[in-house]
Amino acid sequence: MMGCLGCADQTTEQNANNNMESKSSVVDESAITTLRVRLSDGRYLAYRERGVPKNKCKYSIILVHGFGSSKEMSFMASDKLLDGMGIYLLIYDRAGYGESDPNPKRSVKSEASDIEELADQLQLGSKYYVIGVSLGCYPAWSCIKRIPQKLAGVALIVPFINYKWHSLPDDLTKDDYRKQLCRLMLLLTCYTPGLLHWWFTQKMFPSATVLEGNPKFFCDKDLAVLKNTDGYQLFTQDGIRKRRVFDSLRHDFIVAFSKWDFDPLELSNPYPQNESSVHIWQGYEDKVVPVQLQRHVSKTLPWIWYHEVPDGGHLLVYDTVVCEAVLKSLLLGEDPPLYRPKLAV
Repeated sequence: MMGCLGCADQTTEQNANNNMESKSSVVDESAITTLRVRLSDGRYLAYRERGVPKNKCKYSIILVHGFGSSKEMSFMASDKLLDGMGIYLLIYDRAGYGESDPNPKRSVKSEASDIEELADQLQLGSKYYVIGVSLGCYPAWSCIKRIPQKLAGVALIVPFINYKWHSLPDDLTKDDYRKQLCRLMLLLTCYTPGLLHWWFTQKMFPSATVLEGNPKFFCDKDLAVLKNTDGYQLFTQDGIRKRRVFDSLRHDFIVAFSKWDFDPLELSNPYPQNESSVHIWQGYEDKVVPVQLQRHVSKTLPWIWYHEVPDGGHLLVYDTVVCEAVLKSLLLGEDPPLYRPKLAV
């Protein structure tokens, strides 16, 4: 389950992360060549930029990567589209990932605070867009809750479901094996991190490698992506053997799947005058996040635009057509009939 959640925006290179108990940078300061900003608490966040320069852009977008990923994540919108629409795309390393410092006080709230301060320091303007991917959607939900006035729009791509949201109906989740997996993984990550670390690094039995090519976790389209994507090695033993990498993943998972201070399904519409919009993009064939739960979210929150990719799985960000549709929907208000869910009457 941890591996699947990280596949949505997997990078081709696993960067080292520091021990979460330390505020020091994970890399040699003299070796840093990427762009970074220093936050008010002294931590650094690293980022990269795509599209047009921010001082010439029409739209500013912050892209939030998911589990086990980084600012080098795949988002297959073409440079031609970004330039043509005047999009400035900011992709940053979340706390503890890549070249960003860990946050020993990481929380759902702190993730939104990081985004807000990053945008303020880079002078993205009074409003900007946020796109979250998979596990990276919990920072986006937190932004909707805490800083809606600063959001020009939000897109949640294959957003994971936290089974601790108390308003989720039992009849939708009681037989969902993912719920039991998440519960087990949360117990292991919280109370037996040493055992979990050993399991992912031992060589006697298959652990994370069982994910690759496994149709239980991925649909046909996802499997094709994994087969043709160079460098897909989410949980290499060499990478996760480094305790600072493991600790970063573990803390992120714990925050995402523990009880939050709010339930997204109980949010009221923050944009009653349609001054901004919120979108969910879900693959109908997604085996990581079941489409039935995502449809329930959209039904409970009718003010969210719900888009469903008929043959899509969990790896939507590897599909250029879908990525560009996400941008056009978020920025221009397009609602392609192809991505309207075909619900039974």
